[in-house]
Amino acid sequence: MSAALRMPSVPAPLVAADPAPADPAPATPAPMTSEPSTGELRQALPLITVRDLRVAYDTKPVLDHVDLDLFPGEMVALLGASGSGKSTLMRSLTGFAPISGGSVRVAGHDVTNLRRGELRTLRSEVGQVFQQFNLVPRMSVLTNVLAGALHHAGPINWVGGFSGADRRRALALLDRVGIAHKASEPARSLSGGQQQRVAIARALMQRPRAILADEPVASLDPKLADAVLALLRQIAAEDGIPVLVSLHVLPLALAHSDRIVGLRHGEMLVSARTSELDAADLAVLYADDAHDGHGHATGAAA
Repeated sequence: MSAALRMPSVPAPLVAADPAPADPAPATPAPMTSEPSTGELRQALPLITVRDLRVAYDTKPVLDHVDLDLFPGEMVALLGASGSGKSTLMRSLTGFAPISGGSVRVAGHDVTNLRRGELRTLRSEVGQVFQQFNLVPRMSVLTNVLAGALHHAGPINWVGGFSGADRRRALALLDRVGIAHKASEPARSLSGGQQQRVAIARALMQRPRAILADEPVASLDPKLADAVLALLRQIAAEDGIPVLVSLHVLPLALAHSDRIVGLRHGEMLVSARTSELDAADLAVLYADDAHDGHGHATGAAA
């Protein structure tokens, strides 16, 4: 393990930083900063900025002093054991979790101060992919993808039919995710991996500024999980949007992300480039939950 990532006896955040002159260590730790995954991304402003975020339910803290930046074009893996706050962090980015303190900005929106109509606009700009796909089983694959255009098309189009432009775009997105040949089939006839591709195409139909994927491969076998995560990372790079994906399998996070951030008991303990981390560095996230004698947890969920 490099010196920059060596963990003290009391775990502290693992933060990637550019080399600095050898000055005496400051009396207090410097504020945590998250960096983009490439030199090009460093020149961009973060699309999502979280500062000192605190979330509590019935006075019970779930997230405590969390800082996070997500930059255009990168895929960031969010790790942590069950109850660590991963899903709550994702929900806070779209106003579905109560923000008790701090600030959250997403695509220019100050999430902490949005009204109901403004929240709907924000949510239309953030594509979401879930573990359970959330498709309408009896509807065709094409119609499920078209549902992603409802905010922009308006309810009347749901009854009277979507525009030709919307249909062409939906078919193009299905082709992009590799299942255009299934467009007319009911969603329920597809395999799990195919349904998740439909869900990704539906999210892209929104023309999202960012994508949040909450355990998107938890119900897929390893081969399908690899394919879905590779697709999400390709979308991030090609479309120049950040993808935040929560995972519970360390090898998948190490193989399919530009950066990794990790939570334990609502606090961020890890924030570094994936290339600078390995499974041993991430064991701190599961220290209280390990049962295999090596400090690793392989099946913790959000």
